[in-house]
Amino acid sequence: MAERDSAIYARLAPVPERAWNKGAGLDALLEGAREPFVLRGLVGDWPLVAAGKDGARAARRYLLDHARDRAFKVSIGPPGHDGRLFYDAAMEMNFRVGTGKLGDIFAGLDKAEDLGDIRTVYLASIDIPSHFDGLDEANPVDLGARDPLKSIWIGTRTRIAAHNDFPDNLACCTVGRRRFTLFPPHQFPNLYLGPIDNTPAGRVVSMVDFDAPDLAAHPRFVDAMAEARTVELEPGDAIFIPSMWWHHVEGLEDFNVLVNYWWRRSPAWLGQPQDALHHAVLAIRDLPDADKAIWRAMFDHYVFDNGAHVTDHIPEPARGILAPLTHESAGRLRAFLLRMLSR
Repeated sequence: MAERDSAIYARLAPVPERAWNKGAGLDALLEGAREPFVLRGLVGDWPLVAAGKDGARAARRYLLDHARDRAFKVSIGPPGHDGRLFYDAAMEMNFRVGTGKLGDIFAGLDKAEDLGDIRTVYLASIDIPSHFDGLDEANPVDLGARDPLKSIWIGTRTRIAAHNDFPDNLACCTVGRRRFTLFPPHQFPNLYLGPIDNTPAGRVVSMVDFDAPDLAAHPRFVDAMAEARTVELEPGDAIFIPSMWWHHVEGLEDFNVLVNYWWRRSPAWLGQPQDALHHAVLAIRDLPDADKAIWRAMFDHYVFDNGAHVTDHIPEPARGILAPLTHESAGRLRAFLLRMLSR
């Protein structure tokens, strides 16, 4: 394996920065955006950011003041863990997952700091409304008419393998520093993706160790890096990551907090494309090549081209799911699929 080379990031193109203003400025920047960009100081006036500038323990006290009395899911690395939440040699996870009260988890971090024995502790994608009272209201961002999922990520120094998400994402660095390395959606073949049904956090990830890329095993990674963009965020900075952009994320300090917002451009009642991919693996991938070619043409006809030629010859009231989907017709289609999959 190659030697660790964190200087690799200095050779990459930066994520572009955008100017913004209060009010409609952010909404206008996000509307229809398909390229990532950085917004310096977007949430610099948040009380959470101010608490973090007083130190990690002040940030933790601030979060505890808002935390609900309930279990929090936490990932913990064994002694000697390097912060890379990934697979082990047997393709099992190299960390364990448990639950605990936030106060107990933070008390463990306090003790580890006192002993100088910082271990990997990571609370990933914690839903803010269900786990905190008043945190969102005290630390707001105006996303216009968008109705996002709101999550918080809390942890020690971590490295999260490159992955993508279906929703658009506004990620706000609030405590510590974060480095993001991004790749356009089409670069997925050059990232050497791992299993789609055995993943560290539900999304397929790159098998490449970005700090020590093995180019003998992953030669096309050079092509991915040629299109990569990277940025280090300071407390108060934010980054917009468009749907399906691959991103490798690192927490660079001993204690880091990120708040992010996810929203879809399409209605929430539409299906998840990832589910369709899994179903296609089940139903189509292992067919004979000639049969797969037929189904590829059918998918092009009904899904990807989907032009007027598909339905013009059918009376409009009789087009069923070939007509633009509504909440009601999508519900009927989902029920049909559930019946078929349960047979």
